[in-house]
Amino acid sequence: MDAGDGFSIHKDDVHMDFIRASGPGGQNVNKVSTAVQLRFDLQHNRTLTEAHKKRLATLAGSRLTNAGEVVLTADRFRTQERNREDALERLFDLIRRAGYVPKKRKPTRPTLASKRRRLEGKKQRSSTKKMRSRKTIEY
Repeated sequence: MDAGDGFSIHKDDVHMDFIRASGPGGQNVNKVSTAVQLRFDLQHNRTLTEAHKKRLATLAGSRLTNAGEVVLTADRFRTQERNREDALERLFDLIRRAGYVPKKRKPTRPTLASKRRRLEGKKQRSSTKKMRSRKTIEY
């Protein structure tokens, strides 16, 4: 299955179970198992790099089990098919977001002009506060 942005996952790494959905829906919700619980085996996946897996595990957060599986539950729709598509799309979105590598920050130093501007502002503020203070007269 193609996750987009050049990433693909093997269909054996994804397991789907159909469960009963919670919430409103009346009789349909009570008797039909339309919700999808998708399990993606992240720990044993061979197509993603280790760095990609690490970022994906961080993004998954509490949805990651101790066994190294990402568990997503989709129950927004009334049919199994739409919930299956929703769960897969959410998984692919998670994989795409984990594929983004943030740029490293290069530490920089303030310029001489910015240091001077900062100190000038401090001097102005200091003189303003001195003007407000009460003067004591000595005899």
